[in-house]
Amino acid sequence: MEASERNKIYFASDFHLGAPDKASSFEREKKVVAWLDEVKVDAKEIFILGDVFDFWFEYKTVVPRGYVRLLGKIAEITDSGIPVHWFIGNHDMWIFDYIPDELNVQLHHDPIRREFAGKTFYIGHGDGLGPGDYGYKFIKKVFRAGWSKWLFARLHPNFGIGLANFFSKSSRAANQEVDKKFLGKEGEWLAIYCEELDKVQPTDYYIFGHRHLPMKIELDNGGYYFNIGDWINHFTYGVFDGQSFELKGYGTNPTIYSNT
Repeated sequence: MEASERNKIYFASDFHLGAPDKASSFEREKKVVAWLDEVKVDAKEIFILGDVFDFWFEYKTVVPRGYVRLLGKIAEITDSGIPVHWFIGNHDMWIFDYIPDELNVQLHHDPIRREFAGKTFYIGHGDGLGPGDYGYKFIKKVFRAGWSKWLFARLHPNFGIGLANFFSKSSRAANQEVDKKFLGKEGEWLAIYCEELDKVQPTDYYIFGHRHLPMKIELDNGGYYFNIGDWINHFTYGVFDGQSFELKGYGTNPTIYSNT
Protein backbone atom coordinates (compact mmCIF):
# COMPACT_ATOMS: atom_id res chain seq x y z
CA MET A 1 0.00 0.00 0.00
CA GLU A 2 1.28 3.46 -0.90
CA ALA A 3 2.08 5.86 1.94
CA SER A 4 -0.69 8.18 0.74
CA GLU A 5 -3.22 5.37 1.30
CA ARG A 6 -2.17 4.84 4.90
CA ASN A 7 -4.81 7.01 6.54
CA LYS A 8 -5.68 5.33 9.85
CA ILE A 9 -4.48 6.25 13.33
CA TYR A 10 -4.27 3.31 15.74
CA PHE A 11 -4.20 3.25 19.54
CA ALA A 12 -3.48 0.41 21.98
CA SER A 13 -2.52 0.26 25.64
CA ASP A 14 -1.69 -1.85 28.67
CA PHE A 15 -0.09 -5.00 27.27
CA HIS A 16 1.59 -5.67 30.65
CA LEU A 17 4.10 -8.06 29.13
CA GLY A 18 5.80 -10.15 31.76
CA ALA A 19 2.60 -10.69 33.76
CA PRO A 20 1.32 -12.85 35.24
CA ASP A 21 3.86 -15.46 34.07
CA LYS A 22 6.26 -16.11 31.20
CA ALA A 23 4.02 -18.50 29.25
CA SER A 24 0.88 -16.33 29.16
CA SER A 25 2.95 -13.20 28.55
CA PHE A 26 4.60 -14.86 25.56
CA GLU A 27 1.23 -15.76 24.02
CA ARG A 28 -0.01 -12.21 24.59
CA GLU A 29 3.13 -10.79 23.00
CA LYS A 30 2.56 -12.88 19.87
CA LYS A 31 -1.02 -11.60 19.68
CA VAL A 32 0.14 -7.97 19.95
CA VAL A 33 2.73 -8.61 17.21
CA ALA A 34 0.05 -10.16 14.98
CA TRP A 35 -2.13 -7.08 15.52
CA LEU A 36 0.77 -4.77 14.61
CA ASP A 37 1.37 -6.82 11.46
CA GLU A 38 -2.24 -6.21 10.43
CA VAL A 39 -2.49 -2.52 11.22
CA LYS A 40 0.85 -1.53 9.68
CA VAL A 41 -0.75 -2.06 6.26
CA ASP A 42 -2.92 1.08 6.47
CA ALA A 43 -1.51 2.88 9.53
CA LYS A 44 -0.52 6.51 9.24
CA GLU A 45 0.61 6.59 12.88
CA ILE A 46 0.47 4.20 15.84
CA PHE A 47 0.07 5.27 19.48
CA ILE A 48 1.02 2.86 22.27
CA LEU A 49 -0.38 4.36 25.45
CA GLY A 50 1.80 2.90 28.18
CA ASP A 51 2.25 -0.10 30.45
CA VAL A 52 3.68 -2.10 27.58
CA PHE A 53 5.64 -3.99 30.23
CA ASP A 54 4.50 -4.96 33.70
CA PHE A 55 7.86 -3.62 34.80
CA TRP A 56 10.85 -2.10 33.02
CA PHE A 57 14.09 -0.57 34.19
CA GLU A 58 17.06 0.32 32.04
CA TYR A 59 20.39 -0.04 33.73
CA LYS A 60 23.25 1.70 31.91
CA THR A 61 24.26 -1.46 30.04
CA VAL A 62 21.46 -3.92 30.94
CA VAL A 63 17.76 -4.16 30.03
CA PRO A 64 15.20 -6.82 31.04
CA ARG A 65 15.22 -10.08 29.11
CA GLY A 66 12.56 -11.00 26.59
CA TYR A 67 10.06 -9.14 24.40
CA VAL A 68 12.27 -9.41 21.31
CA ARG A 69 9.33 -10.15 19.00
CA LEU A 70 7.50 -6.99 20.01
CA LEU A 71 10.59 -4.81 19.99
CA GLY A 72 11.68 -6.16 16.61
CA LYS A 73 8.23 -5.59 15.11
CA ILE A 74 8.09 -1.99 16.29
CA ALA A 75 11.58 -1.36 14.90
CA GLU A 76 10.45 -2.83 11.57
CA ILE A 77 7.41 -0.53 11.53
CA THR A 78 9.35 2.64 12.30
CA ASP A 79 12.04 1.63 9.78
CA SER A 80 9.28 1.53 7.16
CA GLY A 81 8.49 5.18 7.88
CA ILE A 82 5.38 4.81 10.07
CA PRO A 83 5.69 6.93 13.25
CA VAL A 84 5.14 5.07 16.51
CA HIS A 85 4.42 7.04 19.69
CA TRP A 86 5.23 5.34 22.99
CA PHE A 87 3.80 6.75 26.23
CA ILE A 88 5.31 6.12 29.62
CA GLY A 89 2.93 4.21 31.91
CA ASN A 90 2.94 3.74 35.65
CA HIS A 91 4.38 0.22 35.36
CA ASP A 92 7.15 1.10 32.91
CA MET A 93 7.97 4.70 33.83
CA TRP A 94 11.68 3.87 34.02
CA ILE A 95 12.16 3.75 30.27
CA PHE A 96 15.06 6.05 29.43
CA ASP A 97 16.92 6.10 26.11
CA TYR A 98 17.12 2.44 25.06
CA ILE A 99 13.58 2.17 23.65
CA PRO A 100 13.56 5.46 21.71
CA ASP A 101 17.14 4.99 20.44
CA GLU A 102 16.82 1.36 19.37
CA LEU A 103 13.25 1.45 18.07
CA ASN A 104 13.14 5.05 16.82
CA VAL A 105 9.84 5.66 18.62
CA GLN A 106 8.71 9.05 19.88
CA LEU A 107 8.65 8.79 23.67
CA HIS A 108 6.08 10.79 25.67
CA HIS A 109 6.05 11.24 29.44
CA ASP A 110 2.87 13.33 29.58
CA PRO A 111 -0.35 13.69 27.55
CA ILE A 112 -0.11 15.43 24.18
CA ARG A 113 -2.51 17.24 21.85
CA ARG A 114 -2.74 16.32 18.19
CA GLU A 115 -5.00 17.07 15.25
CA PHE A 116 -5.99 14.57 12.57
CA ALA A 117 -8.31 15.37 9.67
CA GLY A 118 -9.59 18.46 11.47
CA LYS A 119 -10.37 16.57 14.70
CA THR A 120 -8.55 17.37 17.93
CA PHE A 121 -7.15 14.65 20.20
CA TYR A 122 -5.78 14.65 23.74
CA ILE A 123 -3.76 11.46 24.21
CA GLY A 124 -1.99 9.92 27.21
CA HIS A 125 -1.64 6.96 29.54
CA GLY A 126 -3.89 8.39 32.24
CA ASP A 127 -2.19 7.63 35.55
CA GLY A 128 -2.19 10.36 38.18
CA LEU A 129 -4.85 12.45 36.43
CA GLY A 130 -8.17 13.55 37.84
CA PRO A 131 -9.30 13.95 41.45
CA GLY A 132 -8.10 11.92 44.41
CA ASP A 133 -5.49 9.14 44.49
CA TYR A 134 -3.06 11.44 46.27
CA GLY A 135 -0.99 8.53 47.54
CA TYR A 136 -0.15 7.40 44.02
CA LYS A 137 0.45 10.97 42.83
CA PHE A 138 3.06 11.35 45.58
CA ILE A 139 4.68 8.03 44.73
CA LYS A 140 4.77 8.98 41.05
CA LYS A 141 6.73 12.13 41.85
CA VAL A 142 9.15 10.09 43.96
CA PHE A 143 9.68 7.45 41.26
CA ARG A 144 10.23 10.10 38.58
CA ALA A 145 12.85 11.89 40.65
CA GLY A 146 16.44 11.55 39.48
CA TRP A 147 17.66 10.41 42.89
CA SER A 148 15.10 7.58 42.92
CA LYS A 149 16.32 6.26 39.58
CA TRP A 150 19.93 6.56 40.70
CA LEU A 151 19.27 4.59 43.89
CA PHE A 152 17.43 1.79 42.09
CA ALA A 153 20.27 1.52 39.56
CA ARG A 154 22.60 0.65 42.44
CA LEU A 155 20.66 -2.61 42.99
CA HIS A 156 21.80 -5.75 41.20
CA PRO A 157 19.36 -6.50 38.33
CA ASN A 158 18.52 -9.95 39.72
CA PHE A 159 17.37 -8.38 42.98
CA GLY A 160 16.05 -5.06 41.69
CA ILE A 161 13.88 -6.45 38.91
CA GLY A 162 12.67 -9.31 41.12
CA LEU A 163 11.65 -6.86 43.83
CA ALA A 164 9.90 -4.57 41.35
CA ASN A 165 8.01 -7.48 39.77
CA PHE A 166 6.72 -8.45 43.22
CA PHE A 167 5.31 -4.96 43.88
CA SER A 168 3.94 -4.72 40.35
CA LYS A 169 2.05 -7.98 40.83
CA SER A 170 0.71 -6.75 44.18
CA SER A 171 -0.50 -3.52 42.56
CA ARG A 172 -2.39 -5.37 39.82
CA ALA A 173 -3.97 -7.72 42.37
CA ALA A 174 -5.14 -4.77 44.48
CA ASN A 175 -6.84 -3.10 41.50
CA GLN A 176 -8.24 -6.09 39.61
CA GLU A 177 -11.77 -5.81 41.02
CA VAL A 178 -12.01 -2.08 40.30
CA ASP A 179 -10.68 -2.71 36.78
CA LYS A 180 -13.75 -4.86 36.07
CA LYS A 181 -16.39 -2.32 37.09
CA PHE A 182 -17.68 0.76 35.33
CA LEU A 183 -18.00 3.45 38.00
CA GLY A 184 -20.40 5.68 36.10
CA LYS A 185 -19.67 9.04 34.51
CA GLU A 186 -19.53 10.73 37.92
CA GLY A 187 -17.17 8.11 39.33
CA GLU A 188 -14.67 7.60 36.52
CA TRP A 189 -11.77 9.88 37.49
CA LEU A 190 -10.41 10.16 33.95
CA ALA A 191 -13.85 11.17 32.69
CA ILE A 192 -13.99 13.83 35.41
CA TYR A 193 -10.54 15.04 34.37
CA CYS A 194 -11.58 15.23 30.70
CA GLU A 195 -14.80 17.04 31.56
CA GLU A 196 -12.90 19.74 33.47
CA LEU A 197 -10.26 20.03 30.75
CA ASP A 198 -12.91 20.30 28.07
CA LYS A 199 -14.41 23.36 29.74
CA VAL A 200 -11.13 25.21 29.19
CA GLN A 201 -10.12 23.80 25.81
CA PRO A 202 -12.82 21.81 23.98
CA THR A 203 -11.45 18.70 22.29
CA ASP A 204 -13.09 16.11 20.06
CA TYR A 205 -11.46 13.00 21.51
CA TYR A 206 -9.74 12.21 24.79
CA ILE A 207 -7.90 8.89 24.42
CA PHE A 208 -6.41 7.14 27.45
CA GLY A 209 -5.33 3.74 28.71
CA HIS A 210 -4.47 2.82 32.32
CA ARG A 211 -8.05 2.06 33.38
CA HIS A 212 -8.04 -1.42 31.75
CA LEU A 213 -11.75 -1.13 30.99
CA PRO A 214 -12.93 -0.26 27.46
CA MET A 215 -15.37 2.61 27.66
CA LYS A 216 -16.87 5.54 25.82
CA ILE A 217 -18.28 8.57 27.64
CA GLU A 218 -19.81 11.59 25.91
CA LEU A 219 -18.80 14.83 27.61
CA ASP A 220 -21.11 17.75 28.27
CA ASN A 221 -19.53 19.89 25.54
CA GLY A 222 -19.95 17.14 22.93
CA GLY A 223 -16.46 15.63 23.01
CA TYR A 224 -15.77 11.97 23.81
CA TYR A 225 -13.61 10.23 26.35
CA PHE A 226 -12.52 6.78 25.19
CA ASN A 227 -10.56 4.36 27.32
CA ILE A 228 -8.71 1.89 25.12
CA GLY A 229 -8.88 -0.99 27.61
CA ASP A 230 -6.13 -3.60 27.94
CA TRP A 231 -4.62 -6.72 26.40
CA ILE A 232 -4.91 -8.87 29.49
CA ASN A 233 -8.68 -9.37 29.42
CA HIS A 234 -10.16 -7.33 26.57
CA PHE A 235 -7.64 -7.17 23.67
CA THR A 236 -9.08 -3.87 22.50
CA TYR A 237 -7.72 -1.05 20.38
CA GLY A 238 -8.86 2.26 18.92
CA VAL A 239 -8.80 3.41 15.32
CA PHE A 240 -9.55 6.77 13.72
CA ASP A 241 -10.15 6.65 9.97
CA GLY A 242 -10.35 10.40 9.38
CA GLN A 243 -14.09 10.56 10.00
CA SER A 244 -14.93 8.58 13.13
CA PHE A 245 -13.24 6.93 16.08
CA GLU A 246 -14.02 3.30 16.89
CA LEU A 247 -13.04 1.03 19.76
CA LYS A 248 -12.61 -2.50 18.50
CA GLY A 249 -11.79 -5.93 19.86
CA TYR A 250 -8.91 -7.76 18.20
CA GLY A 251 -9.73 -11.05 16.51
CA THR A 252 -13.28 -10.80 15.26
CA ASN A 253 -12.88 -7.00 15.22
CA PRO A 254 -16.35 -6.11 16.45
CA THR A 255 -16.96 -2.42 16.95
CA ILE A 256 -17.36 -2.04 20.71
CA TYR A 257 -17.86 1.71 20.80
CA SER A 258 -18.02 4.38 18.13
CA ASN A 259 -18.68 8.10 18.21
CA THR A 260 -21.20 7.67 15.37
